[in-house]
Amino acid sequence: MTFIYLMNNKKPLNNEIIKKHVEYLKGLKSQGKLMLCGPFTDYPGGMVIFLAEDLNEAIKIAETDPFIALGFKSYEIRTIELANEENNYLL
Repeated sequence: MTFIYLMNNKKPLNNEIIKKHVEYLKGLKSQGKLMLCGPFTDYPGGMVIFLAEDLNEAIKIAETDPFIALGFKSYEIRTIELANEENNYLL
């Protein structure tokens, strides 16, 4: 299943926490779970799009992100059904 966690800033970031977050994302990528991620340019936060077996695993993945685990960001999680050429955009 495909999930998104949307993050909102709670306190200012620093280089140390950003490095921990990037290492976490690299770990998700090496596991084949990370699809897309990045900060918003028009809003104080960002998102991570990733694969998980179920909602419980998705919550664990989000809550293990150092940004969230160390209280720098809050999050909301969403399940998304991907629409693409392969599935005729869900038509």
